[in-house]
Amino acid sequence: MRRLREDIQTVFEKDPAARSVLEVLCCYPGLHALWFHRLSHWCWIHRLRFTGRLVSHIGRFLTGIEIHPGARIGRRVFIDHGMGVVIGETAEVGDDVLIYMGVVLGGTALVNEKRHPTIGNGVVIGSGAAVLGPILIGDYVKIGAGSVVVRPVPAGATVVGVPGRIAGGTCGPDGAAGGELRGDMPDPMLRVVSRLLDRQNQLEERLREMERSLPGPIGEDARLELTREDEVREALHSVIDPEVGIDVVDLGLIRQIHVDPREGTARVDLVLTTKGCPLVDHLSEQVRRRVAGLPGITSVEVRILDEPWDWERFVDRSALLRKV
Repeated sequence: MRRLREDIQTVFEKDPAARSVLEVLCCYPGLHALWFHRLSHWCWIHRLRFTGRLVSHIGRFLTGIEIHPGARIGRRVFIDHGMGVVIGETAEVGDDVLIYMGVVLGGTALVNEKRHPTIGNGVVIGSGAAVLGPILIGDYVKIGAGSVVVRPVPAGATVVGVPGRIAGGTCGPDGAAGGELRGDMPDPMLRVVSRLLDRQNQLEERLREMERSLPGPIGEDARLELTREDEVREALHSVIDPEVGIDVVDLGLIRQIHVDPREGTARVDLVLTTKGCPLVDHLSEQVRRRVAGLPGITSVEVRILDEPWDWERFVDRSALLRKV
């Protein structure tokens, strides 16, 4: 009876939508799944393996939550909504854990050994997250929705992405209160792309410096042209892509700038994944106006280079690299 009261109190603490005890008793499948699991686990540890699996199967049919009777579940665990949650045989879940819908605590081995994760106390696991293998998730860890965690996570960390990467930490038990995924959670892929773009800009600047150093008339013409191109490039820093809030130069949308100082003409090549992009006309017009406003420029041509992702070429190149 004490455990029953504790389960009901846990629902009220972790779900602000809970309004009454009757509602909790009748309308929370996560709570029902835990009760089914306690019965099936009792049968399992008392060698009534078939009975335990049958009770677990009935609980899965009624709640949409599959918990193997061999799994160990701590106290004050709450499965919110819960549809699609799967907890494997050798999984261990600590106390005060909050699990959202679609979470998988799965195994990566086909042998009868410890092959499922161990979840510490106070852990929050977001919707659709998968924790795979016999790894240890430390106390008060927060796992973001949709993350795939395949490595151990230290206590107090926040994990996001596929595969899961540590994006920040918490202050311990207080940081886990309420089960919210708070804190700074940067996008690891955005960070990598940003570094690649910075590196690309550095390499382009070095190439321009080499062209400026060319001797003779060729060098003079190159320096004059590069000076005008730098003016155009600097002006285009004020053209912002509204989708990401980054200018078209730093975003890598400018493939090439060609300026003829004597004729006063300029050509800007924009690289987009498809000409059907809804921002094509907007960006093209902004680039055209900004370049046309520069002194000495009489005509501006903006070309859109349609460069869709060539998946077959990527696959062929990957296969070639593997052979080498």
